[in-house]
Amino acid sequence: MKQQIFIITGSIALLFSLFFFGRTIPHSKGTIPAEKETVNPVITFDLLLEKAKQLVDKQQLTKIITLENTISRGDLKNQKLQQYEALSLYWKDSIQNRIPYLFYQSEKAKLENSEKSLNFAAQTYLSELQSEQEPSMKSWMANQAKELFDLVLAINPGNDSAKVGWGSTFIFGASGTSSPMEGILKIREVAQKDSTNMYAQFMLGYGGMLTGQFDKAIDRLNRVVKSQPANLEAIFLLAEAYERSNQTADAKKWYLKGKIFVTNPELIKAIDEKIKNLN
Repeated sequence: MKQQIFIITGSIALLFSLFFFGRTIPHSKGTIPAEKETVNPVITFDLLLEKAKQLVDKQQLTKIITLENTISRGDLKNQKLQQYEALSLYWKDSIQNRIPYLFYQSEKAKLENSEKSLNFAAQTYLSELQSEQEPSMKSWMANQAKELFDLVLAINPGNDSAKVGWGSTFIFGASGTSSPMEGILKIREVAQKDSTNMYAQFMLGYGGMLTGQFDKAIDRLNRVVKSQPANLEAIFLLAEAYERSNQTADAKKWYLKGKIFVTNPELIKAIDEKIKNLN
């Protein structure tokens, strides 16, 4: 299940960002808070690729340039597919840079134009962007995911995983003609049709956290942890929701439940400190 994979693969990244890079949830209630009035740089993949190339050594750069120039006459589509796959894997495995990997995988998926590959590429963007700390970069990744989900839904308008993913991109900063509330409504549509869809329930809980509606977040996240008792991301978000709503006893209970599944010493220490500081 794509929705289960998304939740599980994103959990550890979220935990580290939650405890080591500050809170992810605003204090205020009501609507999504306005961003600080800062001018975000315009992000394009060409710019990101140029910066990424500046960080590799000469041998790696030579390999990249070689892969970028493998297209010749003949079956251009298959050559492009092979080129995108080779570039994505090289950036991922040899250089360990996720952005070119994600981009080339998504370009390959667009060329294949299959529901499965497009949805996978989009969900991978959503999973990866959770560990991104730069708002403008997170927004760029969310927009890339949204574009892919648009293509999935053009092929199959009834794909619930893609509907939830599309709605989730607005939670993470995607821009466009649709509003964040329209994204939430799309997710809610799936949850109302199938209350057992934990991907939808989780993202509604996440959205509730972002809008300061902690009671709604608690309701949704409790459904998730009941269905998926080892879902670390949901557990710690639930603990955060209880903490934000001043339900200290429940917050401690869920931080302790989450701690059982954690093995990283630094993270355990951070959780212990969190519990200690709860009044």
